[in-house]
Parts: sequence; structure tokens; C-alpha cells
Amino acid sequence: MKYHNSNQNTNSTPPKEAVDFIEFVNNSPSPFHAVEEARLRLIEAGYEELKERDSWKGKLKNNGKYYFTRNRSTIVAFAIGGKYVPGNGVSMAGAHTDSPCLKVKPISKRDKTGYLQVGVEPYGGGLWHTWFDRDLSVAGRIMVETGENKFEHKLVKITRPILRIPTLAIHLDGSVREAFKFNNETHLTPLIATATKALAGDSINTEEKHHPIFLDLLVQELGCKVNEIHDFELCLYDTHSSTIGGAFNEFIFSARLDNLMMSYTILTALINSTRDTSESLSNDPNIRLISLFDNEEIGSTTAHGADSSLLESTLRRLCVSFGNENLETIFEETIHKSFMISADMAHAVHPNYSDKHEENHRPQMHKGVVIKINANQRYATTATTSLILRQAAKKYNVPLQEFVVRNDSSCGSTIGPMISANLGLRTVDVGNPQLSMHSIRETSGTDDVGHAIRLFQGFFEDFAKIDQNIIVD
Repeated sequence: MKYHNSNQNTNSTPPKEAVDFIEFVNNSPSPFHAVEEARLRLIEAGYEELKERDSWKGKLKNNGKYYFTRNRSTIVAFAIGGKYVPGNGVSMAGAHTDSPCLKVKPISKRDKTGYLQVGVEPYGGGLWHTWFDRDLSVAGRIMVETGENKFEHKLVKITRPILRIPTLAIHLDGSVREAFKFNNETHLTPLIATATKALAGDSINTEEKHHPIFLDLLVQELGCKVNEIHDFELCLYDTHSSTIGGAFNEFIFSARLDNLMMSYTILTALINSTRDTSESLSNDPNIRLISLFDNEEIGSTTAHGADSSLLESTLRRLCVSFGNENLETIFEETIHKSFMISADMAHAVHPNYSDKHEENHRPQMHKGVVIKINANQRYATTATTSLILRQAAKKYNVPLQEFVVRNDSSCGSTIGPMISANLGLRTVDVGNPQLSMHSIRETSGTDDVGHAIRLFQGFFEDFAKIDQNIIVD
């Protein structure tokens, strides 16, 4: 193996795409914040907001760029090609905004042995042992009363650490040397204060759903009154910022890489491919669309998840809202000319557990985007859809890798199979390689951010041309 000379400068400059992603993920401690960050970037790029509750008839135009949100935790954005006519295809990419986390319970107030605690509930399949002994805080959305019988969704993010889940000292339980075992209900409850320091009467007021000191911290951030808070959805998050590290600045150390990295890359690729100077959009007969869904980590079967009617209803509206066409089969024609990239992070080979990977399918960081394949269709990739992706990769010379799970291991899944099955839509599953998936702190490669952006941009720009040269029917 060839190594760098020891005299080489190790202060390598990380790729600009990786630096920008760090800003994106640090601004997105909850799905609501991730959607808001995406929304602001789309507005800056000239995208116009639509509302699902309104008619789109007469609002959509060739070369137009639009977006809408649902539940403020899912966002869909699309740009209409200059040569698009109803019945043409849609070039799509999808990812998800949620990650495993701990969420504050509806009644969170707890007191125990002189400590004030906040009751939390696990969301998704997190590696919960990684949440112990971390500097934690809360972020999410609060429904605030802003006038008489008027309520608004407000984002909140407390940046300083206010919560912690301490481990038990080894002297009190020597068995942790062999295995760290804990109960999610009794041991995974964070501290917020000591009763000694708490406000007078807080620990014995049983009528409150939440500790007054906890609510006080929220109103300080919002600038409202306690009685104006009517409900909230709050995630715990690690206040330690995402960063770039490694001897050559080659690693990204971050929470929520799964799946904010893929959300960021498809968002950035869409924006790059639809800039005002982009001739490819003017000449495109297709619509370019991205969907960043919520709730993938819990199965996607929600009103704003990928297993809902959201994508189908969006595509149907695009078919009938653009122009005056009223063709009976226009939606079906569109589906069979369309394509979806399901983008979700992939498993990089782990140097300490390399035997957990199938020997011929061991993705590595910096070596390209991973095509995920499973014979039992836990991933939606087929020979045809992977071929289309490989053709798109040629535009920007993006390297690709392949991943197949070992025969004696279980296989995760993505939004790909459910979207493909629900719509009869050609789909490929891909993702960037990472380590420590579902940990509070994950690891990926800096070069792979740019690899994914360029792959997806090439897809948006060239899919309509590629599809003309692939005959399967």
C-alpha cells in the first residue's frame, strides 16, 4: 500500500461542498429545521412557494421553479423544463429529513432523588447507548398563540446544553465491562436540573405537564409567554457541532448524516441544475423534482411520509395543472416516462468489523456513490435502473460502488421499494458510504458530498436523453 510522505502538509483544504454541508446540518437539528433550511435555499435560488390547499391551475409555467411543504417537515420542489408538455416524464430524487432521536413526551415532568428530569421517547432505531454522557439540548416546533384564537408554527432551538443522560459509574456496576445494558424507559431519561437549584415549588407541583424551568427556557428563545405555548414537537440533539476532521480533513464527524447528507445533495443538485443560466432546463422536456420526506425512520406510513399519497397526488396535479389538457391516461403516461432516485446513506466497510460485509461488496469512503442492490427487493434497484444511473454518472465522471448485504445478515430498506411499488415507477437505490449509522455521532467522507451532488445534477440534466436510448418494453 502506498502512503503519503510523512513530510506532506496534512492541513488539506476540505472540498467546498463538504464545508457547505456542515453549515446545512448544523442548522438542521430537527426535520422542521431541515425543511426550513431547504426552503430558504430554494427561495434564494428563485423558487416560488405553492400551497397544497390552493389550485395550481394557471400558476405553472415552462422554466418555472416551485416548492411546497407539508407539515413543515416534508418539502417538495420542482422545476418545469422549457420543453415540457403534459404527459412527459418527471426526473425525481427522494430522501428523508428525519433521523433517530429522543423526543420529549407530552407529559415530560419527572422528579427523582433530588433531580428534575425530562421524560423522552425513542424515535426510530437509534444506537441509544451513544446518547449517554453527551451535551444535549432540544429543537423542533412549537404551536404558539399569536392572537385571539390564532396559532402559528414557530421553530425553536436552544443552542446551549441543558440536558444530559449520565452513565452509571463502573464502581457501582462492574458488569458494564462485559456489556452495557440499560432499560429505555428507566435509564434513558435526561437530567435538566437539581431540585436544590430549581424554582421554589417546581418539584412538587403535580398539575404541570412540564417542569416550569423547561418551559421558561423555551419562552426565552421564542420571546413569548408560557400560556401562549399550546403544544410542541421537540427532539433532543447533541449540541457539539458537526465538523471536518482526520489527518487530511477527509472525514465528516456529525449527527444526522443519515439522511441529511442525501437530502442536502439532491437539494443542491436540483438548484445547481436549474440556475437562471442553465440552458439544460430550457431544453429539458421533463420536470425535475425532489421530495424530502419525514418519518422514514419509523416506516414512512404517515401523512407526510413516502408511503403516503403525497408524491402521487403531486404528480397528478402536475399532469392536469399545466395547460388545459384533460387526457384520461396522462398520469399513466407520465409514470412510465419517469424515474426516481431513492437516496439514503449506505454502509461503508468498517476496518474493525470488515467480516460483516460481503467480501466483494465493501464500499469505501471517497470512492463514489453506492448503488444498493438486494435480490429480495429491499432495495428497488434493477439492472435497467442501475444502467440509467451509470449513464448519468458519466456526465461528471462520478465513481460508483455497489453494495449487497451478506446472505446471513438482515437488510435494511429505504423509501425506494414503497414508492416504486405504489406508483409502478422505475427506481434505483443509492447512498453515500458512512460509518456508525444511527449513532448520535456518525462518520463519512468529505469527497463523497461532491460525488453525490454531481451524480444527481447529471441525472437531472441528462435523464430525458438517456431514457430515449434504453429500450426495455
